[in-house]
Amino acid sequence: MLTETVFEDERWQAFGLEALAETAARATLTGMGLPAGGFVIALLACDDARISLLNAEFRGKPSPTNVLSWPSEERAAEVIGEEPEPPEPGDADDPEELGDLAIAYETCLREADEQGKDPAQHVTHLIVHGVMHLLGYDHIEDEDARLMEEHETRILAAMGIADPY
Repeated sequence: MLTETVFEDERWQAFGLEALAETAARATLTGMGLPAGGFVIALLACDDARISLLNAEFRGKPSPTNVLSWPSEERAAEVIGEEPEPPEPGDADDPEELGDLAIAYETCLREADEQGKDPAQHVTHLIVHGVMHLLGYDHIEDEDARLMEEHETRILAAMGIADPY
């Protein structure tokens, strides 16, 4: 499996996060021309309380957020608006670690409700978004955000999900 999910909040199991995350992560790597079999991603399925602690510790923002990402290494492009260098895959027996993601149940479902989105499609988008961060994409600068969003909307369209932006 590409994604290894740790469930701290059991509501995610009833939601079907494990299969959804695997599908979203595979679609992201495939959409970026990478072999899903050569990588592994750790996913923490948690609640708002846990992600608030992580957000405070790693970003200095003591509040819940939808998804956090920790790339296993720095992969950002050296020039704003350019593509990051794609990571080298491992093999099936020794896949390359892309990094870790954490996703918060309450925030994700609240956002889907507030935005009138299907919760599974919203969470799929957030997993795609998180994997893009693991691949070195970001949205701090406008040019980088535009590039990241273009890739995300293309990947989601291939999955039958409308442009979330």
